[in-house]
Amino acid sequence: MTQTEQHQLIQELKDLSYLMKGKDLHDFEMFAKRDKDDEDLDELSRRHLILLLEKYKALKPKRNVKNPFE
Repeated sequence: MTQTEQHQLIQELKDLSYLMKGKDLHDFEMFAKRDKDDEDLDELSRRHLILLLEKYKALKPKRNVKNPFE
């Protein structure tokens, strides 16, 4: 995973951070700090970051776009 891909994953998670609580929020904040300092994540951290993204993308509320003008 390149630095750019890592940064994009963290940006996506930043939009979903309002859903996080407890350990997940703490871990995300640590990843964001490491990204801000331009540090590369190790393999274990990358896997955890991807798991967080998959978990919270699934929890993201979906809009009802059946008829937006009602």
